[in-house]
Formats: sequence, structure tokens, C-alpha cells
Amino acid sequence: MNKIPFTKEGLERIKKELEHLIKVERRNVVKAIEEARAHGDLSENAEYETAKERQAYIEGRIQELSSIIAQAEVIPPLKKIPDRVQFGVKVRLLNLETNETVEYRIVGPYEADPANGTISVNSPLGRALIGKEVGDEVKVKTPSGEKIFEILELQI
Repeated sequence: MNKIPFTKEGLERIKKELEHLIKVERRNVVKAIEEARAHGDLSENAEYETAKERQAYIEGRIQELSSIIAQAEVIPPLKKIPDRVQFGVKVRLLNLETNETVEYRIVGPYEADPANGTISVNSPLGRALIGKEVGDEVKVKTPSGEKIFEILELQI
């Protein structure tokens, strides 16, 4: 079984979602199913069908999150700024084509949210950055074509 890297905070978010699904959403959907059953004929009961679909989604998500947690490995936070890009580092990059700077923290695949400044260690950009140093140029193939970045700064 392959381990899935997580920050401590990222794993806590997954655990909270799982707890919410089990303690709140699962109970709510059971109540919704009971209420829909009380309305009579189930063959033409849209509320019942919707509640059953919601229940299937919740149970599937519970299984998925449980599996993720079982495979999770929390990577300890860095104590000092490293010489090279690694998991948990915040990287400031210069797009050499547009002259724009961006910042990303390298996190696990289930924590990534590029719009909020986190990218997966397994993403094309994340893989290209790992092991590189400040001043290095990094070429990344993206759906919109190849992009070239210069690493400006590493932070923790």
C-alpha cells in the first residue's frame, strides 16, 4: 500500500470531513429516507430517490476518506528553510514568459488547491520543482503549452 503524504493540517481537514459525514450527514439522510417512505408509494417518490442517491454518495465518500486516512503519512513540518524544494515548502516563482510571480506551497494530492496557493507534490509543476534550488529554471508542460519558471525564493 502506497503512503499518501499530508501536512498535519491537511489530514485534520480530511478527518473532520469524515467525522461530519458519519455523525451529521449519515443521520440526516436516514431521516430524509424515513420521511420520504412515509409519503407512500416508493416507485414514484422523487424525494425517496433523491435521499437514496444522497445516501449512496455519503457512504461512498465515507469509504473513500477512510481509505485515504488509512494510507496517510503526515510529513513533519520543516524547522528551517531548505536548500532545495521539498514537501511543505512555499515556493515563489517568476513566470519567465509573463513576468508574473506566483507562490505555491507543495502539499499532498488531497490538500492541493492551486487557487488558494497549494499544489500537489504529484502535479506536473510540483514534480518539476522538487529538488530544485533558488535560481533554477523549471520547464513544465501544461495543457496550454510549456511554461518556464525561475525559482525566486523558498519559505517555510
